[in-house]
Amino acid sequence: MTAKTQGRTRRRAIPWVMLGLWVAILALAMPFAGKTGDVQQDRAVDYLPASADSTRVAKIQEQLPGGESTELVLVYHRDGGLTAQDKATAQGQIDEIAGQHKLVGTPEAVPAKGGDTLFYPVASNEPGSDEKLRDAFVNEVREVAEGGGGLSVDVGGPGALATDASEVYNALDGPLLYTTVAVVAILLIIIYRSPLLWLVPLIVAGIADMLSLAVTYGLHQAFDITVSGQSTGIMTVLVFGAGTDYALLLIARYREELRRQVRPLDAMATALRGCGPAILASSGTVAAGMLCLLAADLNSSSGMGPTAAVGVLCALVAMTTLLPALLVLLGRRVFWPLIPAFGSEPKQRRSVFGAMGASVQRRPLAVLIGSAVVLGALSLGAFNLSGNVKQEDSFTKTPEAVRAMTTLSDAYPERSSQPITILAPNGEADRVLGAARDTDGVSAAEQGRSGDTWTEISVIADAPPQSAAETATIEKLRDKLDTSLVGGPSAQQLDLQDTSSRDTMVVVPIVLLSVLLILIVLLRSLVAPLLLTAAVVAVWGASLGIGGLVFESVFGFEGSDSGLPLISFVFLVALGVDYGIFLLHRMREEVLGGQDTPTAALTALRTTGGVIASAGLVLAATFGVLMNMPLVQLVEMGFVVSVGVLLDTFLVRTYLVTSASMVLGSKVWWPGPLSKQPARTVVPERTEQPAATV
Repeated sequence: MTAKTQGRTRRRAIPWVMLGLWVAILALAMPFAGKTGDVQQDRAVDYLPASADSTRVAKIQEQLPGGESTELVLVYHRDGGLTAQDKATAQGQIDEIAGQHKLVGTPEAVPAKGGDTLFYPVASNEPGSDEKLRDAFVNEVREVAEGGGGLSVDVGGPGALATDASEVYNALDGPLLYTTVAVVAILLIIIYRSPLLWLVPLIVAGIADMLSLAVTYGLHQAFDITVSGQSTGIMTVLVFGAGTDYALLLIARYREELRRQVRPLDAMATALRGCGPAILASSGTVAAGMLCLLAADLNSSSGMGPTAAVGVLCALVAMTTLLPALLVLLGRRVFWPLIPAFGSEPKQRRSVFGAMGASVQRRPLAVLIGSAVVLGALSLGAFNLSGNVKQEDSFTKTPEAVRAMTTLSDAYPERSSQPITILAPNGEADRVLGAARDTDGVSAAEQGRSGDTWTEISVIADAPPQSAAETATIEKLRDKLDTSLVGGPSAQQLDLQDTSSRDTMVVVPIVLLSVLLILIVLLRSLVAPLLLTAAVVAVWGASLGIGGLVFESVFGFEGSDSGLPLISFVFLVALGVDYGIFLLHRMREEVLGGQDTPTAALTALRTTGGVIASAGLVLAATFGVLMNMPLVQLVEMGFVVSVGVLLDTFLVRTYLVTSASMVLGSKVWWPGPLSKQPARTVVPERTEQPAATV
């Protein structure tokens, strides 16, 4: 056997070796992927600011005698007024609960002035900080607390709200995964019009998702990163969305090369060399943007950073190793019935993106100004974003705990239905208790548990939860009691808002700098990266603006998530730059091939327009799946990111970036060598492949 033959045999074995390697990886990853749910946590402290007083209060409460207290409110209500039998029923149920569980103190009825409502505050240290024990305790109380005959009984309070939220997050994994897979499958079938081809990238994406879960579990064990239902859900969306984008780009280039080369292995090697740098830079940009979230103080944001980066990197590895191996082994027949034969020419079709490019070519400056004005006008809608969404308004379907809170706020407008918790140094407990009682806005205060260092004091405000008046009371307590810590559910929401603003100011510049540096290295210029960065920032503003116009008027939301601006910025900037990379990388190839920059811009739009449109639709659809979830935060994020991706795909890439490149000409590559290189105009011979057949 000659050396040439041996080399050819070794090359043919590469796909089989890669497939065997992935089989081994899956065998190792599957047991760990299944354990991710065991380390997933959705406690309040997992979503709170790491350094906030309210977070410190929640953690210290876990260390007090008896551990963390699970606080509930049992709300009894009858329209027209409670009867004597209703009150006897309520007391009997409370006695039964006290007989089944060790409670903190004896629950006392608090009747409303109108006589139609009363509530019992119930607290227990039995569950401690164990989420499963807490949920079991809440559900057992709910089994006892039953109404009937016109008497309604709802179990609310912080403990019940945490249980309802936990059930929502635990229920996300299945529906989110199945819906995402279904959406991607439908779009791939439409795009490829092949009974087999669509299945290959979908299977690879599923394998990448499993690998990302295993790696996330390993990171949690090694570095104790926060793993929540929200972060793993977003990771799944990213794996399927970004991973499918990479697959679309690679398969489109592979199809081109199959018409030029005899052997699929050679065609795949050329395709990887051609689009590999763009895919690598794209995934690197997204991963870098996600990792910037580690600078956030909010636990939910900082925990999402590494899990999202893991998802993108696992998608990158799978789509550039396993997917090529499978495609090569399946050969040309995987494209049936639209098989790209060697030496054939693609069927000539009217180029939609060619027509768009021609419209840009006629008046590039006007198109550039018009695109910028449209984005700027849409951004003005961001001023219409309403205030931060309250805890009870954060569900799209009203759970029992929220019903209880609503009943309480209607029946007791003169007081809060959930306590403000103060932790005072043991030596100052009496002074702090007296000072709290003397604070304007405080209805009552009483001392609770004491540990080695801290004493717990429970304060009831004379205003509804999360109202402006209660917020003012919390701020007064913090100003007055500078040696103590003030926490509780309302204080947590206040700290969430403040920290989200701080995180936005810190993380946004880091993300912009990271993305800009990657683009400078890839494109070897300064003007083009600045153009792309400015474009994605404009898209972010426009997407938030559209959200501000529809969240209240169309969706009926009572507010917006305080973390929405930051999270949507990171996703839209990191993901939006992807399509700019695909377009400008191809444009740079054409310039290196001899075209001038305006001609190269039109060529790049014609040759990549279809695949970018397909990728944008897939990514927008995968994030759109979040809009079907039962949490306002996820619906808002899914909407803003989906709208932003579509704006990026069909307005920014097609019109703004193309027109700017034509206006600037070779200056777009300044100060790189391409800005000085003379070019000859070449009439492009390639034809754009429509989104339906890429």
